[in-house]
Parts: sequence; structure tokens; C-alpha cells
Amino acid sequence: MGLDTKKAIIESGKAVLGIELGSTRIKAVLVDETNAPIASGSYDWENQLVNGIWTYSLDAIWEGLQGSYSDLAANVKAQYGAEITSLAAIGFSGMMHGYMPFNEKDELLVPFRTWRNTITGPASRELFDVFHFNIPQRWSIAHLYQAILNGEEHVKDVTFITTLAGYIHWKMTGRKVIGIGEASGMFPIDTAAKDFNAEMIRKFDGLVAPKGFPWKLGDILPKVLCAGDDAGTLTEEGAKLLDVSGKLQAGIPLCPPEGDAGTGMAATNSVRVRTGNVSAGTSVFAMIVLEHDLSKPYPEIDIVTTPAGDQVAMVHCNNCTSDLNAWVGLFKEFAEAFGMKVNMDELFGTLYNKALEGDKDCGGLLAYNYFSGEHITGFEEGRPLFVRRPDSQFNLANFMRVHLFTSLGALKTGMDILLKGEDVRIDRITGHGGLFKTKGVGQSVLAAAMNSPVSVMETAGEGGAWGIALLASYMVHKKDGEGLDEFLETAVFADDAGVEMQADAADVAGFDAFIERYKAGLPIERAAVESLS
Repeated sequence: MGLDTKKAIIESGKAVLGIELGSTRIKAVLVDETNAPIASGSYDWENQLVNGIWTYSLDAIWEGLQGSYSDLAANVKAQYGAEITSLAAIGFSGMMHGYMPFNEKDELLVPFRTWRNTITGPASRELFDVFHFNIPQRWSIAHLYQAILNGEEHVKDVTFITTLAGYIHWKMTGRKVIGIGEASGMFPIDTAAKDFNAEMIRKFDGLVAPKGFPWKLGDILPKVLCAGDDAGTLTEEGAKLLDVSGKLQAGIPLCPPEGDAGTGMAATNSVRVRTGNVSAGTSVFAMIVLEHDLSKPYPEIDIVTTPAGDQVAMVHCNNCTSDLNAWVGLFKEFAEAFGMKVNMDELFGTLYNKALEGDKDCGGLLAYNYFSGEHITGFEEGRPLFVRRPDSQFNLANFMRVHLFTSLGALKTGMDILLKGEDVRIDRITGHGGLFKTKGVGQSVLAAAMNSPVSVMETAGEGGAWGIALLASYMVHKKDGEGLDEFLETAVFADDAGVEMQADAADVAGFDAFIERYKAGLPIERAAVESLS
């Protein structure tokens, strides 16, 4: 498709926009009528630790969203000489779940509490017992109940709770709705009813009834929608909030807002039963679409849904590439100290590929990438840590290899429950996110960790912003009766099955040796947490 054709699509309002607010970057992706990306924009940001809470301010949220869109608009102008004035559809996505409570005046009652916080342990454990269902610490209901257990003053004034994606969508459309995948991280879902679990809502209301709050849980949760449902249109106020230049027109349809877990499934064509994906960036999580229920609830396994409402087993870990990125940043400083100009893509590629030269078991080296707590291994706080024996094989290749391995260490611990404990069957695993940008490296590490073939698509680097654009495209372009899985197979991925890499037996054995060292060394990480307060 030539530049003139793409320009015509943009100027005629036939392009679809997806924007995802990730942990370190807000990305906007514009796609054409074939669902191929034709332009993008981004804005880098970072969470703040304020009074012990990982958060982003409302000012930062809007500055970042507007910055991302403005960058997209500028790139469209530079590439095509075109202005964005209308669109076929828009979708918004955000980092999964967390807690944003509002009062009757639509005022945020406490700063946004993100997925990264591990402050809801007592609530999570108590709700597990009440529901006989795993309630992860990052889920909205865990944050709400922890606030109740803490006796926080704001709880009595709550009239609405939502997530980051739901908040942005609400301000864009005026509608308090949420996509079912993101909803499944707010409160458990009844997959038959495609709605919040009514029996569990009743149990929660009974649990907190002695507190005398003026609300019932069902009244303060957003309305659940599935992929393809009408989720409202862009209002005049929403258009001005998104596009500060004032060129974007109101009336554009929006798809249900989703979290980055749901958009990752869409972006990797992993919404069909027995498919799965691993998203690896600041955090890492695996999503496996289940054939049947697990035999019992596990604290390490989250039960969520696809954007279409099918049941998914999720292994979510708070930490993935942050420590790895910090080490690469240190090598950048080293190079610059010698007067060298450093291209970051080249630096990452060089160091990642160096890891392939290392010993299969990382030469006895050990690292933990815990910037924050990690519930799968029982940590409420984390301390990035590198340790070795005097006789370990300490060289650059092993150093990079161990930091790549440890980025998937906690994930491996959880996935073993599904693959070995529950005998879950997977036909295809697809990797996406920053870990897979260097061709063949992150893919080989994941294949070793999973002992399974892993595919990576050419679009892997587009990530969740492209995924939410696909969900918006599905809403306006689907055929009558066409399911999301069919749409993705035929309209998006018909010519892109990805590049598959088989697990190498020696790499698998090396990762297994590393993971035993990883588990045995957890008391070292515990000592670091306790000693470095």
C-alpha cells in the first residue's frame, strides 16, 4: 500500500486508533483497513513511589495521553502530509487493574494505586477464603477491601471504582463501562453470564455489611462489555481532552476499554482455546486459554478472561526487564565515558546476542530482578540482586544470560503449576513485548523456560496499542456472527503465523538447573529485603 493510499485512508477518517498506557510508555498506533500499522506515536513516563504507593498522578496521565497522541499526529503530518480529523474507531487500553475510586462529584478519592503495589496481602488472602477463588493483590476488589480493613476514610464516599483504561474511556465517552478482560481483574467473572459473578458480589456485600457503607458493590462497579459491543462515542469534551490542537472531531465510536493482558491476547492471536501468549516488558505474564476449569484455585494462578469472555489462566509477575534495562543503561554510561556514541537498539542487540554465547546454566551465576514484591515467590518488597560464587564462570555472556533467565524466573515457577501440575495443553505460545525485540534471543530463553515451541510475529514490537486497535477494528468491521477468534485469524493474521522456534534440549536443561539455583537462593533475596530497608 503506497503513501498516497495511506494518506487517503487517514484523511477520509477510515483509520483506526489504539492507545495503550503502559508502565513506562504510552503508545498510539494507527492502523489501516487491513489492520496493518501505518503510523505511531509515543510518550515515555514512569511511576512514582509516593507515601509507599506506586502511582501516576492525574496530571501525568493526561499529559502523557495528550503527548502520545500529539506525537502520533506530528508523525502522520511528517510521513503523509495529512491531518487526523476523524477515525473509524478508537480503543483505549491501560496497565491492568489497580484502583481508582471516585465520589459523587467525580473526584478521585486517593491517588491511583497501580498493579505494582503489593500492599493488599491481607485482603487478598481473606477474599480467597470467602470466594474460594484466587484474588490477586493488584485486583481492584483487593484494593477496595484492603482500604476497608485499613479503616481508610475515603471508602464511605465511593460511588464508582474503575481502572486506568476504564477511567480514560469514561472521560472520553461519559460511559462507565469496562471490557470483560479488564473486568475480570476487577472482580471475578461468571463466564456463562459474561458479567461479574453475582453470587460473589452477594458474599462481598454480606462481608462488609457490618460497616454500614451507603453503597452496594454492584452499584459502584462499571458495566461489563465484551469485544465487539458498542461502548459509546467520543464526546466534544473527550475530543478536546485527547487532541489539544482541537482538530479531532467528536462522534467517533469507541470499543470497550481493555487492560494490557487482553490487548496482548489480541495482538498475538491468542484468544482461541489452547493458545497462549507471554507478554514480557516491565512486568511479565503468561495467558493460557483453558479447555476446562482447573482442579482447584491456586494463589499463583489468576483466572481471568479473553476480551470475548473465555476463561484464561494467567501467571502474572511484577518484575521482568527493569533490572535488565538498568544494567544495559550502565553499559551505556561506560561506553559514553570513553567518548563513544551509543545507539540503544544496537547496544541491546549486542548484549542480548552475547547471552547466547554463555554457558547453558549461566555458569553458576544468580540474579533476582525484584524491583518490587513478587507474590509467586512470597515477597512483598524486592531488592535487585546479583550474586556469584568465587568459582562461578563470571563473564559478559553469562552475566547477560543470567539476567535474561531471571527475567522469567518467577514466571517459570508459576507456569510449572499449569504445565506439570494441571497438565494444561497448549498448541501455540506467542511472545510479545520488549524482551522479544532482539530477534531470536528472548524467544529462545522463553522456549527453554517453557520447554515448548514459541512463536514471535513481525508485529511483536507493536504490542498492546496495536492489540486495542484490533479490538476497535473488530467492533466496526466484523461480519454478522463473526467471533473475535475468527476475525483475528482471517482479517489480521492470515498471512502472519509468526516465526516459530523449538525448545533446545540443552537450553531447557540449563534453565532447569538455573531455576533450582533460583529457588534455593530465595533466602538471599529475603535477607537483602530485610537488611536494606
